[in-house]
Formats: sequence, structure tokens, C-alpha cells
Amino acid sequence: MHPYILHFGSIFLPTFGVLAAAGLMAALSLSLHTSATLALEPEKIWNAGLFTILAAFVLSRLILVVTNLSNFLTYPLLLLTVPSLTAFGLLLTGLATLLYLRLRRLPLLSTLDAWAPCATLAWAFLALGHFAQGTDPGLPTGLPWGFAIPPDTAPRLHPVPLYTALGAVLITIGLLRHLSPRRRPGETAATALAVAGVAQFLLTFFRQPNPYPVPLGNLLDPIQWISLGMIVAAGLISLQSRKLVTHAV
Repeated sequence: MHPYILHFGSIFLPTFGVLAAAGLMAALSLSLHTSATLALEPEKIWNAGLFTILAAFVLSRLILVVTNLSNFLTYPLLLLTVPSLTAFGLLLTGLATLLYLRLRRLPLLSTLDAWAPCATLAWAFLALGHFAQGTDPGLPTGLPWGFAIPPDTAPRLHPVPLYTALGAVLITIGLLRHLSPRRRPGETAATALAVAGVAQFLLTFFRQPNPYPVPLGNLLDPIQWISLGMIVAAGLISLQSRKLVTHAV
């Protein structure tokens, strides 16, 4: 594992952070191509993507500070280094993005289509960051590509982050081939959510079980609930897409 790319004195440069930043930049760069494919304005899609990324960062940090105000006043810099992306933060980011797209008069479904391959590409980079950091551990395995945390120890584990990265890359390639102005607006986004949701659901069978209590008596892993939500969202987007086409006809 290589949790740090650079360690110089008291300065640490985490590998996950570097890969996450690289993934976001790669996603933004790819959006210039996908938006042009859908006859959207690349600059506007780039700006909308950048707004979404900044909104997620600012809103998640704001929620962290508000909910831990006393700790923030005591250790401001330390608290701001804590991972803070939560479901509530993502919800607020989504609402802020919807408002931004409406104000900029960008078509929602077509914009989501353009962003779909970009999101899965960023997902691949984040998975590689988890692998370098040694997080997202898998179940024990006797397969030759299993790895141990820390190295040279037992048992060897499924490299779930590598499975995830490979799956994300394959999904990205498939979405790029699927992307076309001839398809219904929202069709590519719905496909991305459905396929990624199924992939995430299946990957949980290789992950170590969640140790914390979850709704409905641990009936499903939290990631499985999220995966099902992604599949439901895919269905809703697909229905909305069909309605728009029907009304247009």
C-alpha cells in the first residue's frame, strides 16, 4: 500500500487525494468531449461540472463545521481534514446543481447524459485511491491476486478496489459507445445508474460486512441500499425521458 505519494518532514501528500483530484480533472476534461457529442456547449457543461464539484466540497465542509462547531473552534485545521461527504451533503449538492442548471438554462437530462461517463471515470480513480490507501477491504481469498493489509501478512483479501476500478473503466467505455444525440435524453444517464448500481450491489459480496447497524435489521448492506436507490433513480429517469419524447411527438 502507498497511502502517501510524498512524505517530507511534517508534510504529507496523500495518494487518495492526488488520485481524487486527477480523477475530477479527467472527468471535467472528458465532459468537453461528451458535451460536444450531444451538441451541448462544452464550456457551459465544464462550468456546471466545476460548480457541482465545488458545491459538494463547500457544502460538505459547512455541514461538518455546523455539526461540530465546538471542535472546529478548538481544532479548525484538523477538523477540516476529516472526510465529510455525507448523504445529506450529496442531497444539498444535488439541489444546488439543479438550481444552477435551471439558471443557466441547461437541459437536465442531456447534461446528465454528458456527465455519466465522466462520473464513472472519476469513480475509477477514487477506487484506485482506496487501493493505494488500503481501504475498502475485501473478504479473505485464496486467489493469486489477493493482497494483504499490511503486506506480507495473512489472510490475503479480495482486491475490491481493483475490481471496482476495472468495472468503472469498462462501464465508462460502454457509456462512451452508447452516447449519441440520436438517443432519448436521459437514456445514457439511466443506463449508467442502472449498470453502476448493479455492479456496486454485486461487489458487496466480495467486501467485508458492514460492522454498524443499518435500517431494517441489517437486511442489506448500506452500499446495497444505495445501489438499489441508483437502480430506482435509473427507472425514474427513464420514465421521465419517455414522457418527454411522447409529449414532443
